[in-house]
Amino acid sequence: MFILLLVLNISCKRDPVVKDPEPPVYGIEFTVPANWPQPIYTFQNNPLTEDGFRLGRKLFYETRLSKDNTISCGSCHQQFAGFAHSAHTLSHGINGLLGTRNAPALSNLNWHPAFMWDGGVNHIEVQALVPINNPVEMNENITNVIAKLNADANYRILFKNAFGDTVITSQRMFKAMAQFMGMLTSSNSKYDKVMRNENGEEFSASEESGLTTFRQKCAVCHKEPLFSDFYYRNIGMAVSPVLNDSGRAHITGAGNDRFRFKVPSLRNVVVSWPYMHDGRCPSLDQAIDVHTSGNVVSPTLDPLLINGIPLTTQEKQNIISFLQTLTDHDFLSDPRLKNPN
Repeated sequence: MFILLLVLNISCKRDPVVKDPEPPVYGIEFTVPANWPQPIYTFQNNPLTEDGFRLGRKLFYETRLSKDNTISCGSCHQQFAGFAHSAHTLSHGINGLLGTRNAPALSNLNWHPAFMWDGGVNHIEVQALVPINNPVEMNENITNVIAKLNADANYRILFKNAFGDTVITSQRMFKAMAQFMGMLTSSNSKYDKVMRNENGEEFSASEESGLTTFRQKCAVCHKEPLFSDFYYRNIGMAVSPVLNDSGRAHITGAGNDRFRFKVPSLRNVVVSWPYMHDGRCPSLDQAIDVHTSGNVVSPTLDPLLINGIPLTTQEKQNIISFLQTLTDHDFLSDPRLKNPN
């Protein structure tokens, strides 16, 4: 009787919760798109692997990188918005604090010679340290972050898979994050397909006219195929008395760098609004108008914009039609880039 009851007791117990293994991340291979320049970052000293990418992705979306465990890189860089902060003029950090700049869209980072609006970081493998340390973004320090990761047995396994043992260091952490961020390649928009003569893809008349005008009047700064020259320019916006952001001069201390900001890429620009370093322009119409009129004259105003860029109403609308062809829907929905947590 006792044995029967024991058997019944065991058989009636609920099954333990068993988590399904994470599916493999297929296709983790970095390739340079056809007719693109060679990238600056090539993973030469950070061999790209599926396990390294997987770890970097998890860290990118890890809220424990912040002091109160609420903010991750992915909080301000959302995939559906081209890895920008959708509808937010300024980045949001812990305790509801606001940053001083708009979170830039992230793509094709391996081609960037420097990062941030002011170019204050010159290597992709250390870029993530800046928001971690920033007092209004994550307000954490790397020692605490490493301690949090070490306390998680799952992270020890992930680091072992990626690097061969369970030792968790900041160098390994940032190398893994660079593997994920370096794979944010956006090169499959309608524009790209037309340039590749792929599947008979063609521009509409408005898009074609927009590309022609764009190449005549915009492409010096927004150079194809990355749609940025990665230079720092003062485009003549009035300086916000609240933010009083000196731009590149914040890093160099040079007077001739005042109010100069990095030229952003226009890839996925339609979904990565609002625009400009402080997010003051909620629409492409307004962003283009900044370049055509209303430039504030100052010693560092870019010479290309001293008289503004003349555009007719039709030319502006055609340019916007063309910019819509830079939306890479595959990139915006790529399951490999989604939050795995």
